[in-house]
Amino acid sequence: MISKKPPEAGEILQGTLDLLILRTLVMGPAHGHTIAQVIEHTSENALEVEQGSLYPALHRLEDRGWLSSEWGVSENNRRAKFYRLTGKGRKELSAAAGRWRRMTRAIGLILGDSIEPAGE
Repeated sequence: MISKKPPEAGEILQGTLDLLILRTLVMGPAHGHTIAQVIEHTSENALEVEQGSLYPALHRLEDRGWLSSEWGVSENNRRAKFYRLTGKGRKELSAAAGRWRRMTRAIGLILGDSIEPAGE
């Protein structure tokens, strides 16, 4: 869903969530709630993963062959779908991480040490 308001700090840019999910699953299979918690905890709570974004992303990544899933029992004894990174997903993670690093470096170069307007 496209929002007309400016993004708030902590909102995840479109496309970035896929990278974060793939990276989280390098540690092993996990269900959606755990994936969201790991992203939030690892980012020191700077990033919040909404269920309305997480589950469509998980399904999209599974459709692309980057994740596989199977039903199991969660730590609180509930039925849950566990997602696992595939070999194809590992390749995509490597490529996406490289693209992310190049983009953040380029933005960092443009911003420089200061974001103050010139002449002030």
